[in-house]
Amino acid sequence: MSLLMRTAMISLLASLLALSSGPPSRAADAAKLALVIGNARYPDNEFVLNDVANDSLDVTEELKREGFVVDRQSNLTGDTMRQTLDRFYARIDRGAVALIFFDGFAIQSNRQTYLLPVDAQIWTEPDVARDGFSLDSILAEMNTRGAAIKIALIDASRRNPFERRFRRYSAGLAPAIAPSNSLVLYSAALGAVAASGKPDHGLFVAELLREMRAPNIGAEQALANTKNGVVAATNREQVPWLSSSLTTEFSFAGSVPRPAGGKASDASPAKPQKPACEAPQAEPAPSTDVLARDPVIADLSRKIAANANDVISRYKRGQVYAIKRAYALARQDFDAVIRLAPGDAQALNNRCWVRAATGDLQGALADCNLALQIDPGLSDALDSRGLVNLGLGRTAEAIKDYTDAIQRNPRSSSSLFGRGIAVRRSGGDGATDIAQAKSMNPDIAKEFAGYGVTECVP
Repeated sequence: MSLLMRTAMISLLASLLALSSGPPSRAADAAKLALVIGNARYPDNEFVLNDVANDSLDVTEELKREGFVVDRQSNLTGDTMRQTLDRFYARIDRGAVALIFFDGFAIQSNRQTYLLPVDAQIWTEPDVARDGFSLDSILAEMNTRGAAIKIALIDASRRNPFERRFRRYSAGLAPAIAPSNSLVLYSAALGAVAASGKPDHGLFVAELLREMRAPNIGAEQALANTKNGVVAATNREQVPWLSSSLTTEFSFAGSVPRPAGGKASDASPAKPQKPACEAPQAEPAPSTDVLARDPVIADLSRKIAANANDVISRYKRGQVYAIKRAYALARQDFDAVIRLAPGDAQALNNRCWVRAATGDLQGALADCNLALQIDPGLSDALDSRGLVNLGLGRTAEAIKDYTDAIQRNPRSSSSLFGRGIAVRRSGGDGATDIAQAKSMNPDIAKEFAGYGVTECVP
């Protein structure tokens, strides 16, 4: 082979290699696929999540404008959610950008975050893995199907109706174990929940959409700006969690200027600090008619009508009544359970909790003491007895009970808040415990107000 031919072949080979490798880290021309799930109607929840329905629609429309092919689904049952995810996976081609947006309820168990369908039947922690969908597994499957960039936007850091059914729960969401080249954004910090309410639109999604529209910034920066915007608008009361292993350049809006809101620095002015001793108003109990229409209560009542000795259904209905603050009805069910199963420590603990909430402190103390005789390590009963002792003005005993409960469950916002109040009433500060509890559960002060306990020192 002549020198000229050899030189020409080397030049051609170099050109082909350059073409095959292309720009080393760009995904501008890749297929963009998105799955948007908005689960707003959970029968176990006392009201429809109106912000979920509206926000999922807004996210869908924005993603379509950004060139994503979007499958939007609402109020999915477990079977339908599984089919929807399988359909999403099947659409992913190698090199694609794959995005999932989930708005609804999620819960953590065994250090994983599970997205919940609307028909999830969760009464114990093992039910979470049975009925929920692991975010880690979803991201792993997106990676296995060939997605070059994996993005998960999860607006599900809410206090959900399932958690207090097994009071050892860990609040909020767990960190995602994501494959390389992934972006994951939660609406609140790990182990924390956002303030609950009934808004028509959510702050997190409003900030997210504004930053997605901003031109000339990468997706990672857009999500960082979203986080900063929420932090500023809530005076650090809500701090989204962002995890990135992105190595490929990608932008939601591309480089073409688009109509957009301001940057994160234009976020709403920080809310003024509330007075330290402002006592929140407790939520009123739902009416008898509202309770009668609750599908979970109705289903359990049918089972009890068919079998008056159905201890499990009695216990579950008592839990639902207690969570909904229908304490008198909850007390009746727990009374029945304890008559049928006198050694049920959890039923005794729950009746202790109900009695404490209604001011029957001596009866509550007897129930908690008996529950702890049966199961000395029951952190739930220690937490409940801490509330009883707090109500009785026995702050030293309350501090000990709450401390013992925290040693067994360090993520209990109830125990942390109760200990902070007990320390404050004993003449100490207690601010650290109270602040940590509020960061984990912004509604904890309102919950305690329902028990007649506020931060104000008598």
